[in-house]
Amino acid sequence: MSDTGRTAPSEVFGAADRAGDYIEEDTLHTIPAPPRRKANNTASARRPVLEAPASAPAPGEAPAMQEAPSVPSETPTDLASTSVLFGGSAAGLASASSPPTKATTGFRGALARLGLPVGPGAAELGERLRTELQAAHETTVRQATWTRAVSVLVNNPKGGTGKTPTALLLGGVLAAIRGGSVAILEVSDDPGALNFRAEGNPLLGLGELVRDVDHVQTAGRLAGYTAPQTSFASVIGSTGRRDRLTGESVVAVSNVIDDFYSIRVMDSGNVPTSSAFRGAVSVSDVLVIPVMNAGDSVLEAIQLLEELRAEGGPSAELANRAIAIRLTDGRPENDTVREEVARLLSQAGVSALHEIPYDSHIAERGQLTLTRLNPATRDAFVAAAASVVRSLQTAVSAAPTQNRKA
Repeated sequence: MSDTGRTAPSEVFGAADRAGDYIEEDTLHTIPAPPRRKANNTASARRPVLEAPASAPAPGEAPAMQEAPSVPSETPTDLASTSVLFGGSAAGLASASSPPTKATTGFRGALARLGLPVGPGAAELGERLRTELQAAHETTVRQATWTRAVSVLVNNPKGGTGKTPTALLLGGVLAAIRGGSVAILEVSDDPGALNFRAEGNPLLGLGELVRDVDHVQTAGRLAGYTAPQTSFASVIGSTGRRDRLTGESVVAVSNVIDDFYSIRVMDSGNVPTSSAFRGAVSVSDVLVIPVMNAGDSVLEAIQLLEELRAEGGPSAELANRAIAIRLTDGRPENDTVREEVARLLSQAGVSALHEIPYDSHIAERGQLTLTRLNPATRDAFVAAAASVVRSLQTAVSAAPTQNRKA
């Protein structure tokens, strides 16, 4: 993809060779809000283990993983979206004091409307629970606050596990629910697929921001290096060739972003020993690991966790708060392998595992837009976002005044 514009549709998949290590998808359509200045810029020490949420797991989310392995339940794919965020019927559920005692849908609902005392069946009760849980996840994301900017690092050393779509869609969901103030930043050594998968065709990007970082002192100036998304997120990727990214550049750019955005989501590369990755680790609060139902992606993720723990200190605490997101690219899968993946991640100390169902929009490897996702996929990313927010709150509460800036 050139600096001046995107290729024609017939050329997209040739250009997607650069994005070959990623699965892809589109993001949400709304007018992006301008970034806002954060109140504080202190950094966190990290609590070793993410506390398990008190609520039951949502669709697409496995229970918090401790010693015993857990096999996540499948996210239903045949249900229409009832998300508050996406204009469904879940509005008001969070404030409802009790569910209706009469059936409202199907044959039982018809009988209830005739005045008969017919209660909801199992299917209707299950759907009510699903929408209530989803509304609760959105409330968790929307109402979370911090005393400084926070950051999420998306990484798996194995290519092709979905790092870029995970960063874009997770950051997009956070921005859509919270109304903006989320920056999605490329921190790979060489230009990656972030700009290709994001919406828009920005003139300036990461390479130019690294060059000009010492002169960016206002939100308006910083906005010139971003690609505003319809999800309200702002993407900072590579618009063309650039110098190899260093750890010092990652820290410098992150510090500027944190002055104007509340949440920074970082899409990283495949080399965990590189300077850029080490810089990203130093300015991260939560690690999100995308995996597939394949042994290589899981084993490399586990090796990453072991290396971070071996370093001790903040790196080890980052590993202890790691959250896994399991994506499906449409290839045949074996139930035994799925169970083994969940067992290995649990054994490795991953705090939570979230299931993302197959979505053709992600698999198309084009621009990602939230509104083009299947309802079940959006709901699964909202559940994952709520888990990430809880972990961010844990990280900040551990040491809310520690300065992370270099």
